[in-house]
Amino acid sequence: MPDHSENFTIASYAAIGDSFTEGLNDPLPGGEGFYGWADRLAGLLAAGSAAPGDFRYANLAVRGRLIDQIVEEQVPRVLELRPDLVSFCAGGNDVLRPGSDPDVTAETFEAAVRQLRTAARTVLICTGFDTRDMPVLRRLRGKIATYNAHLRAIADRNGCAVLDLWSLRSVQDRRAWSEDRLHLSPEGHQRVALRAAQVLGLPVEQDPEAAWPPAAWHSPAELRRENIQWAREHLVPWVGRRLRGESSGDNVEPKRPDLLPL
Repeated sequence: MPDHSENFTIASYAAIGDSFTEGLNDPLPGGEGFYGWADRLAGLLAAGSAAPGDFRYANLAVRGRLIDQIVEEQVPRVLELRPDLVSFCAGGNDVLRPGSDPDVTAETFEAAVRQLRTAARTVLICTGFDTRDMPVLRRLRGKIATYNAHLRAIADRNGCAVLDLWSLRSVQDRRAWSEDRLHLSPEGHQRVALRAAQVLGLPVEQDPEAAWPPAAWHSPAELRRENIQWAREHLVPWVGRRLRGESSGDNVEPKRPDLLPL
């Protein structure tokens, strides 16, 4: 593995991917748009830079994007921008689709990594989360683990840094996730950003694995009611969009298409 201990001097960062990197469910003050772990990481990198005012950041991620769309729409833009760092988190939406093959998705991912390595000094890739305790998604745990094994091998072959979300235990807490149980909560995004900074060699003051405060107790009946409400408000619409071939990212544009100062 390459040595990333000096990467806190990074002066430019571009993030590509889907809703995870766009930052869904981490609302900005006033509710206009989203923040997210990549934006939070950019703030940490800028603060740790020798010249914070010169740090530049782009976020090209768009919710709902499949890996082929990310490769077609976002990778070429990174090749133009040529940032010091690019984070590439993709394939999750593909792996969640019935009948998809994580082996094929991984081949597409690696081809894109090879392109990104020609444009960025450091490529940071993300594994999938451990879905053991997640309703519905726990059924796909083996498929996600297979894809993760591919991603770690791709990182080894291509000299990438790895943000291992499977091993980040703090995000296995329910409070790391928003009401839809598909996207992180603001605190979940913060935990991921802190861990990403550590991977890149940037000292952080907070521990991404810090213990959560004691959780409120819920009776089995309350948990059942919560699960029913979640299925009605979030799961059924999510499944319906997939059956109709729709995406939450239809007509959505990247929030930061250019490398600009924070």
